[in-house]
Amino acid sequence: MNEYSQPPAGKITVHGNGFGAPTPENIEKRAREIALIDERNPDEFTDEDWNQARRELLGETTPPPPEEDENAARMEEEWEVTPDDHGHRVPRPGVDENEETVGEHLVTDGVEEASRDQMLEARQEEIEKEGDII
Repeated sequence: MNEYSQPPAGKITVHGNGFGAPTPENIEKRAREIALIDERNPDEFTDEDWNQARRELLGETTPPPPEEDENAARMEEEWEVTPDDHGHRVPRPGVDENEETVGEHLVTDGVEEASRDQMLEARQEEIEKEGDII
């Protein structure tokens, strides 16, 4: 990840439905599912399960920008602007040509969610075959 790339975004949809801001209950449910997929008791999910669920649903959180001080606010040089100067295109911070587009992100996110749902369903079927009740 370079200095201009943005951290991964949170979930936009879950199970094909739009997903707003996740609540603590949503995060807890996801943490229980993670524990179940990992063949552990879902009622005994760990802090790592909680943190993973939070990262999956909220995305990576970015730290706040540094405080501005005299050195950061000081202009290093004057720009000479003339009427015939049309400028040039510069890369936008936070956008990398190699990063995925919104459409690609939605497809990738959907594939990951479907794979996760299949793992959860398979684990639930295993438990039912063993005679345990979820």
